[in-house]
Amino acid sequence: MTAIARAENVGVCAIDVYFPSRYVDQAELEQHDGVSAGKYTIGLGQSKMAFCDDREDISSVCMTAVQGFMEKFNVSYSDIGRLEVGTETIIDKSKSTKTVLMKLFEESGNFSVEGIDTTNACYGGTSALFNACQWMDSAAWDGRLALVVAGDIAVYASGNARPSGGCGVTCILVGPNAPLALEFPLRGTFMEHIYDFYKPNLSSEFPTVDGPLSVTSYVRAVDHAYAAYLDKLEKFDGVEHASLKNIDYLVFHSPYTKQVVKGLARIAYNDFLRAPESETFADVQQFKEVSREDSYGNKVLEKAFINLSKADLAAKTEPSLLAARAIGNMYTGSVFFGLASLLTEVPFAQLKGKRVALFSYGSGCAASVYSFRVRADTSNIATTIRLRERLDMRTKVSPAEFEKAMELREKTHNAQEYEPTGNVDELFPGTYYLQKIDSMWRRAYGRTPLN
Repeated sequence: MTAIARAENVGVCAIDVYFPSRYVDQAELEQHDGVSAGKYTIGLGQSKMAFCDDREDISSVCMTAVQGFMEKFNVSYSDIGRLEVGTETIIDKSKSTKTVLMKLFEESGNFSVEGIDTTNACYGGTSALFNACQWMDSAAWDGRLALVVAGDIAVYASGNARPSGGCGVTCILVGPNAPLALEFPLRGTFMEHIYDFYKPNLSSEFPTVDGPLSVTSYVRAVDHAYAAYLDKLEKFDGVEHASLKNIDYLVFHSPYTKQVVKGLARIAYNDFLRAPESETFADVQQFKEVSREDSYGNKVLEKAFINLSKADLAAKTEPSLLAARAIGNMYTGSVFFGLASLLTEVPFAQLKGKRVALFSYGSGCAASVYSFRVRADTSNIATTIRLRERLDMRTKVSPAEFEKAMELREKTHNAQEYEPTGNVDELFPGTYYLQKIDSMWRRAYGRTPLN
């Protein structure tokens, strides 16, 4: 048997994103909802929110992302040996979204494609990426490339949580000799059982959310996953007194960007706990006696470390927030939209040789901090994504029209023998859309013309 050479520098070879053609302005939504000015734009840190009506479901948005990626980067379906999907948007309790995506492989004749869906809130995309990279880094690898698809349609019931929705899907090509090489085994993971955000009502798209608990769970996960990552950095990379100084860029899962600000403040707090006598922390010595458990609800402490971490936020994290601020929460796709934003906003000349760390969080909960090393030119990825240009091509709709779309989705969820009523002409070129659902809940899809 001929042996396949071990894959080196496995990681992200290319990435593309898909988001719907329409959005609602968060400042206008504040006025429409009758809340105080700044509640969504400052309190959540959001400017716009993408959404879709009954013409798009999780299968259609994933097909749009994959087919668009393959066309833009000129990748052959015949070269794919693994396809992993991370999503928490479920329209079938048995049939995976991955099997729907196999429709795209038919013309190539390639049906030998491993991988299925991975689900745990917003963490499924990260688990899918780990699965693909570890397959390629193992004796099971057959020499072919892998695709990782991560994304969701994030919708909430009418009320305080609705402005933290969004919609988006990322498609990532995993291969050897990648421009962004995953740093094995630099990974810190934290998991525990907690009811902060979950979806027990299978008749509804809407989650059950304990907002305050979810915020605390997020920062607790930052604490533990980041500490485990730093321990690995010291053990395997020979770093002494590892801290944020050893990370050039840090991308967070973003349910809303204000949570990212708090997440980075928590990184600074953890660095403080590891080296409290450092001159960096001269102005926060009063918090040495605060226990970690008491720190979670301490707003004075939180504000102090937000102020302390402002420079790091601007330099290391802010470039990754372009998509999150303009689209909203993409659940499993969120952290990868952050990565795509970073590659768009920071030129390769600045990224070359740098370490890019990601914090992925999924409620329930599962979290990891892991990192890539930028080995080769990322310019082609940035010019292909065209993120800013594509965001500007969207259509703004009124809050009233947005509410109608949400009501339509709620009314038609789990529909049978149904033909959607959303306007196909409003979709981007090359967008897959739902044509109908028959009496056996089988779904048929079409695609808008590319031109």
